[in-house]
Order: sequence, then structure tokens, then C-alpha cells
Amino acid sequence: MLLSSLRRRTRQLGVQAGAVGQKAVLGPGLFGLARPSERPESGVRVRFGPSPTGFLHLGGLRTALYNYIFAKKHGGSFILRIEDTDQSRLVPGAAENIEDVLEWAGIPPDESPRRGGLCGPYQQSERLDLYLKATETLITRNAAYYCFCSPHRLELLKKEALRMRQTPRYDNRCRHLTSKQIEERLAQGCPHVIRFRLEEGAEPFDDLVYGVNRLVPASVEGDPVIIKADGFPTYHLANVVDDHRMKISHVLRGTEWLTSTAKHLLMYRAFGWEPPAFAHLPLLLNKDGSKLSKRQGDLFIENFSRNGFLPEALLDIITNCGSGFSGNRPGRTLEELVSEFDVTKITTHSALLDLEKLPEFNRIHLLRRIESAAWRQQLVTELRALVEKVYGEKLKDCDVLHTDYLERVLLHRKGHITRLLDLVSPAYSYLWIRPLVPREQIENLSAEGEKICSVVVHLFQAWPNGGATTAELNSELRALQAQFPGTKYSVMMKLLRLALSGQQQGPSVAEMMLSLGPKEVCERLQRAAIH
Repeated sequence: MLLSSLRRRTRQLGVQAGAVGQKAVLGPGLFGLARPSERPESGVRVRFGPSPTGFLHLGGLRTALYNYIFAKKHGGSFILRIEDTDQSRLVPGAAENIEDVLEWAGIPPDESPRRGGLCGPYQQSERLDLYLKATETLITRNAAYYCFCSPHRLELLKKEALRMRQTPRYDNRCRHLTSKQIEERLAQGCPHVIRFRLEEGAEPFDDLVYGVNRLVPASVEGDPVIIKADGFPTYHLANVVDDHRMKISHVLRGTEWLTSTAKHLLMYRAFGWEPPAFAHLPLLLNKDGSKLSKRQGDLFIENFSRNGFLPEALLDIITNCGSGFSGNRPGRTLEELVSEFDVTKITTHSALLDLEKLPEFNRIHLLRRIESAAWRQQLVTELRALVEKVYGEKLKDCDVLHTDYLERVLLHRKGHITRLLDLVSPAYSYLWIRPLVPREQIENLSAEGEKICSVVVHLFQAWPNGGATTAELNSELRALQAQFPGTKYSVMMKLLRLALSGQQQGPSVAEMMLSLGPKEVCERLQRAAIH
């Protein structure tokens, strides 16, 4: 009767599982599980298992990235598994967002809920039948048992432990129930969970980062719950079962799970399974040493994307502040991260993330994109959309949306801007809208203002393409100043800057002219001379 109750629940939850979560691309076998002969060949297989209780943030992206580069370094597979067994905390759209972010970041999974694979389904809520069958095995082997302790009793145990200044732990009371007692309570429909029996004699294990760990779980905690009252598994059972079924060779996860690993290894032993190798990653902390939190909305990847930061810059900065590489330098590509990664070089020191440096990282990677012909065309498209969105009806000259003009702007401002969004900020409004500069403002700077504008117009009309380089144009402008002894060179530059942009500050006048092009420069200077 004991196992028949669990089997009934298995069948019931098996029906429920099909209605939970997004449908995966299923392979053959029960719930899409591949039969052994159809599973992937053994090799390096790692997984990223986020819980969709919120959108992906920098800490999660870093864990995913380390798994990805480890897999690619060894010619292995990177698997995304959505761990959605905590149904009370699910956030709508979070599971889809996680996979969207990984694709945006350029580290897409090889197997996932969206992509499918031979070891699917890749959402834990669709694998409930597996967990309950695994629990049957543990109960049969006397490695797990039914627990009928009420939440009220557990709360009293906790309060008493705290009153005695002890660490709260379950007292394993239900371990000692007889078969008859269990049958009676099941027959009465008593709420219950299933716990794993922690035994003494846990063997030390060698973590790839933290070295030998000798924690004995039974000495510090009570028997853990593996199946909750709602029939869903806890992290401990689900991960052990899934890592085995998905043939995970290495588990790279946050250091917060290090103390649970000895417990997981006891489960592997109870099942008679070979465990994967473990590497626990040190924490990614804020610059001040405080812990990253999902409550910090600015840490979500969508926020960085919305604010114009490139995925390459994020991947670069979250690895640059950590370890696992022979050295750190800004500007590394994903390919370089893969080739330089060495898991033995990961240290136990927490990584301090200085987001004040992100704009500089972004500047480097944006410069690289602008210099790439293929990427530059995509940037032109993105910049055109930004200009239309920000300036809309204010645009009087459609030439500013032409590909040649947008590309010229990018090439002349590369290395100077940190984000593409910078080009539609007020500081660069002159690139898209002609300023209205009263003639009086020009004359206030120099009585020779009108003549200066006219001479520069003639220069540009005679100059092929408006000047080949910034240095050559600067040289010509400096030579022109000799024609106006009453006006200092610095004043002449202020005058030309005002006429061209309506602003007192900005790029050098030569760079401004080359970005605008000879036709637009002449148009603006002529308008300044006659208004």
C-alpha cells in the first residue's frame, strides 16, 4: 500500500504535468525521455538550471557563461534546464525571457525547452513522473520515507532550536514510523512529504574549485524533503535525477550549493549512479562587497540591453572581474574567453563587479562592431530607428536617414561614444536637426563672423569630399585664420562650432564638419551668414 499510494500520485501528477509550463520538443519515450540507446554519446555536458521566479540578471548570466565556455572549450554541449518546481513563485514570461537573453548574449544552449533535444523535456514541471518513480526506488531501498509532521510542529521545532541558540533542524521523527502507521495515515489522507534518509559516513569529495570537502550532512541537518506536499520535487532530488538522466558530466554552479553537494552525493550513492564532477563558482558581488540581488532592478539583463549596452561588453566585464583565465584585460571576445578559459584557474575569492567601468567596456566593443563591415550595416539600421524614434517629426531633412550619412557618422564617432544611444542624445542633436543660430550670436563672437563663414564655404566647395582626414582639415582651417588677424583661432573655432551645431561644446570642428559632409556644412554656414 505504501508504494501504491506513490504510484497513484505518479499517475495523477503525470497528467497534470502536461498542462504546466511551455511544451517542449519531445523525443521518444515516456514524457519525451530518450531511450538509453538514443541518448547523446558521453562527453562534456553541462547545464544551466535557472528558476523562472524572476528575470535573468548578471549573476545568472555569469553562471550560464561559465557553463557555456567550459562546454565549448571541451567540444561539449551546453544545456538549458528550466527548474520550475516552485510553482508558488513563478513569474509569467520569465522562462521565455531566460532563453531570449541567452540567445541575445550569443551563448545559446544546444538543448533547451525551445530547441528540444534527446534528453527532454527541459522543464522540470514536465518531468514529475520521473521524480516520483525515482522516489519509489528510494523508498523501496529504505533510503526515503513518508513524513506526516505538520507545518505547526516544524515551526515549534524551529522556535525551540532558536531559543536554545541552536541551528534549526528536523528531528527525523517520522523515520521511526512502522509500516502499519504509515498505511493508516495514508488511508486517512493525511498530508505528507517524502524525506531522504541522511546516513552517516558521507565520503569527502574533491571540488574542482574549492578542493576537498569533508562535510557530513547528517551531523548538521535533519533529513531533507525531496517530494513536497504538492507532489513537486525539491531542488535536491530534481537536480540529481535530471543530471543523471541528461548525462551531465560537470556541474558548474554557485558556491551557495557547495554545502548541499555532500547530500546530493549520498543520493547518487543511494541510486547507485555515478555522480558528475562539481565545480562551485565564487560569488559575484557588488563593488562594495554586498551580494547581488534580484531586487536590484538595474541588474536585470533586459535593463542593460534597453540602455544600449552590448552583450559582448557584459560577458567581458563579468569575466574580467573574476577568475578562470591566465589574465584579465578589457576587450576580450567570446572566442577569446573560450580559448583562454581554464577551470583550474578559478579561485575561491569572490568577484567584485565594478559597473562604473561598463561604459568603457562597451566603448571598446562598440568600436569593434563599427569597424566590422557586417556589424556596421546592422548598426546603421539600429541608428536609423533610434533617430526616427527620438526626433520623429522634427526631422526636416531625410538625407540624415540615408545609409551613407549614418555610416559616416558612425565611422567618425567610433571610439568617442560608449553606446549607440549617445548619438541621439542632445549633445549630438546637430547631426539630425539644423540649428537656428541668430546672426547676432555670430557677430558677438567676431565682427568678421560673416566673412569667416563665407570663406570656409568656399574652402569646402573646392575641397574634394570635404576633406580627407581630420588632420588635413585642421591644417586648412588653421591656415585660414591668417586671413582674419582680428579673430583668434580659438574664437574662430567657437564661431564655426556655433554655426554648425548651435552648441558651445562637442567634437572638434573638423570632426563635426567631416561627419556632416561638405553639402550640409556649406548649407549651415551660408544660413549663419545671412540670418
